[in-house]
Amino acid sequence: MNRRSLLLGISGAAMIAAIGGIIASRPGAQTGFSLPANAEELANIETLPDIAQGAAEAPVTVVEYASYTCPHCATWHKEIYPRLKAEFIDTGKVRFIHREVYFDKFGLWAGLIAGCGGDLKYHAISGMIYDSQQDWIGDGTEATIAANLRKIGLKAGLGQEQIEACMTDQKRMEAMVATYQKNATADDINATPTLVINGEKFSNMPWEELKTLIEAKL
Repeated sequence: MNRRSLLLGISGAAMIAAIGGIIASRPGAQTGFSLPANAEELANIETLPDIAQGAAEAPVTVVEYASYTCPHCATWHKEIYPRLKAEFIDTGKVRFIHREVYFDKFGLWAGLIAGCGGDLKYHAISGMIYDSQQDWIGDGTEATIAANLRKIGLKAGLGQEQIEACMTDQKRMEAMVATYQKNATADDINATPTLVINGEKFSNMPWEELKTLIEAKL
């Protein structure tokens, strides 16, 4: 398999239990992450806006659904994204949106770091996380991953107190999960990386194929 699959569309207690398994504990904390009591409460949480890159009036919008712990998503960001940015985003032809998918709590923790610097630093920090994916995952233990993600935050110019506040922000975690559920369900996302181009869903593809597809929509 060259993509990671995920389960969406579950509801009620099953959904709460599944999400609870993803984010059962906060990085470096012993206390649990408390979820809303039911799916309806989760659905009522205010979701987060997209952090778009590129011209707002660009004729093509590319939405990428990806997980920070997905190896093929890391490959996409190392090999495909730089070309997309240089040829289409920076030239005003494509508006790019990165939407996070959470397979596990480590992907959620990485998302907390990515968003910690605000909109202006989001894409740069996301890139750092993807570029060093194997390094920050390390031995796969919670302590190692939490420590390494904090190091990425420091390298990105975030302050220690700022990082700690972000990594323990329960309301932010709730909003991130609610946003993920709402967007991924609406776009029928079942694997990563998945692209939605001008509202049409596509599986991951080689650069030349993606380039041809975008050019056809310009």
